[in-house]
Amino acid sequence: MNILTIPLRNLRRKLARTLLLLLVFALGVTSIVALNHVSTVVGESLEKKLTAYGANILIAPKAETLTVSYGGFSLGDLLFDLHYLSEADSVAKIRNIHMKDRISAVAPKLVVLSKVGEASLGLVGVRFAEEQLIKSFWAVNGRIPEAKGQVLAGADVARTYDLSPGKALTTTLGTFTVSGVLEPTGGDDDHVLLMDLGELQTLAGKPDAASFIEVAALCSGCPIDEIITEISHNLHGVEIKALSSIIKQRMFSITFVQRLALILSLVILVTACSMVGLSMLSAVNERKKEIGILRSLGYSKANIFSIFSFEALFLGLSAGVLGYVSGFLLSFPILDLLGIPDEGRLVFSWAAFALACLLIAAVSVLSAALPAYKASRVEPSEALVTL
Repeated sequence: MNILTIPLRNLRRKLARTLLLLLVFALGVTSIVALNHVSTVVGESLEKKLTAYGANILIAPKAETLTVSYGGFSLGDLLFDLHYLSEADSVAKIRNIHMKDRISAVAPKLVVLSKVGEASLGLVGVRFAEEQLIKSFWAVNGRIPEAKGQVLAGADVARTYDLSPGKALTTTLGTFTVSGVLEPTGGDDDHVLLMDLGELQTLAGKPDAASFIEVAALCSGCPIDEIITEISHNLHGVEIKALSSIIKQRMFSITFVQRLALILSLVILVTACSMVGLSMLSAVNERKKEIGILRSLGYSKANIFSIFSFEALFLGLSAGVLGYVSGFLLSFPILDLLGIPDEGRLVFSWAAFALACLLIAAVSVLSAALPAYKASRVEPSEALVTL
C-alpha cells in the first residue's frame, strides 16, 4: 500500500457514501457549467436583440459653425463649409477595422430637403437592409420600398398629406409612390420620407454621398472606446460620437444576466465545497484508529495529509469530468426551452474542459484541507489506547 492506493481503497470501501458525495458534487458542477454556457449565449443573444433597437455610434463629417450675435442678441449658429461622407469608402473602412466582428450594422444616410407645395419635407436615403438591422422595431403598414420611385412614409408625414400604401406624392425632386407607412416610432423617422439611398443620391446630384452613418456595435466583448478609436484611425475629418446612454442601458441588461449566473454559480460551488469538507471531516473522525495505525507504521504527518488530499483530488477530478460533460449537454435543452436559437454557438472546448476539471479538483482539495490537517495531527498513541 502507498499514499496513492490507500485513498482509492478507502473510496471503494465506502462506496455508497462515495457515490452519493460524487453525485452531489457532480450536480453542483453540472449546474455551474450549464449556467455559464447558458448565460454566455443568452448574453450574446440579448445583445443582438438590443442592438436591433438603434445604433450606438454616430459618424458625421466635421462641420464649421459661426456663432452670430449683435447688440447682445444671439442670432444662433451659422453652418458653413458643409461636407458629405463618401458612402463606399467610409463603409469599407468601418467594415475593415480590427474589431470588425463586433460591428453588427453600418447604416449610411443622406438627408435632402425637398418641398411639397410651399411646405418643406425631408427625404432620407437609406440602405433598407442595414436600416432594418438597427430598427427591427419598425412596424410597416404596407411594405418596404423595393422598386425605383417608391418611398416609406413616416407616421406624421402620412397623416399630414393623407398618405397610404399605393398613393403618390409629388415633391420638387419628383413624384413618388408610397409603398408603406410607418407606425408611429416616437423618433425622427415619423417626420420624413425614406427611400433607397442610391436613388436619392442620383436625384439630388450627390453620387456616393452620405450625410452621416449610424453604426451598431456589439459592446459586451470589448470597450466601445476601442471600436471608436479604430474607426477614427481609418476615417479622417469626421466626428464620432458614442451614444453613451444607449450603451449603458444595453450593457446593464447584459451584465445583469451574467452577474446573476456568476452569483448563482458561486452559491452552488460553496455549497458543494461544504459538502466535501463535512464528508472528509466525518471520515477523519471515523478513521482515527486507521490513522493511528498508519502513523505507528511510519507514515509521517505529511503522508497522512497527502492521503486525504488525494481522496479529495480523485473525487474532484471525477466530479469535474462528469459535471462538465453533463452541464454542456444540459445547456442545449435549456436554451431550447428558453427559445434561444443560438445554441449552435456552443462548441465543446477541450481547453475549457481541462481547465474546469483542474479548477474543480483544486477547489475539492482546498475544501478538504482542514479535515486533512486534522487527520495529520492524530498521534499513534490514540490508536494504541483504543485498541
